[in-house]
Amino acid sequence: MASLLEAGWRFLITHFSDFQLASLGSFFLHEGVFFLAGLPFIFFERAGFLSKYKIQSKQNSVAAQEKCITRLLLYHFCVNLPLMIMSYPVFRYMGMRSTLPLPSWKVVVSQILFYFIIEDFVFYWGHRILHTKWLYKHVHSVHHEYATPFGLTSEYAHPAEILFLGFATIVGPAITGPHLFTLWLWMVLRVLETVEAHCGYHFPWSFSNLFPLYGGADFHDYHHRLLYTKSGNYSSTFVYMDWIFGTDQGYRKLKALKSGAEVDDKQM
Repeated sequence: MASLLEAGWRFLITHFSDFQLASLGSFFLHEGVFFLAGLPFIFFERAGFLSKYKIQSKQNSVAAQEKCITRLLLYHFCVNLPLMIMSYPVFRYMGMRSTLPLPSWKVVVSQILFYFIIEDFVFYWGHRILHTKWLYKHVHSVHHEYATPFGLTSEYAHPAEILFLGFATIVGPAITGPHLFTLWLWMVLRVLETVEAHCGYHFPWSFSNLFPLYGGADFHDYHHRLLYTKSGNYSSTFVYMDWIFGTDQGYRKLKALKSGAEVDDKQM
């Protein structure tokens, strides 16, 4: 497996420059993973497929879905692509490399775990700031146009928010200066995670059923259903930041009520 990866990577670095791989390569990899992961949930919603796993009974209209896709393409090509091109010198300065040999899996796994932890911490505070009155009204309300999220709404946001919260994604790699392979893998996993969190479905095999600290779709769907002053659930991946600061109280109360447990409002 390692030799196959190295052979594929050798082909890439032989036929494309560092700039092409780090900027254009990253962009098209992102687009492919994002739309391949997100588009099926539009089909599921329109066809009523897997409806028993859908968190909300409300459906998005075809017009709303098409608006989301159109805006996403506009934002991706007009904001994300120029940002990836302009950030290339920054990533090079941070120590990013694309040469062989590829990093060991021990290094890759440890770095990506670090990225998830620090991204979740930074995202929590940035997201919570976006829910202050002025920033919500003028910036973050764009993302909340979809009270019933589906996979592609994960990146539907005001351009200012794309830049602001995008910092949470790059701060980890900025600290470690990773190999481009690690950076690509981190990007793929982060895209899959945020699409899953916005997909609108809670499956028996969802990660949140397997890992108690993982938020997932049910956790984040609650955030979209409520008015900004009452939403909570600000974390991107895990739930412990919301646990620590008590910003998941409404969600915990709802879960307790659904399970039939008695709820002490003073404790919630």
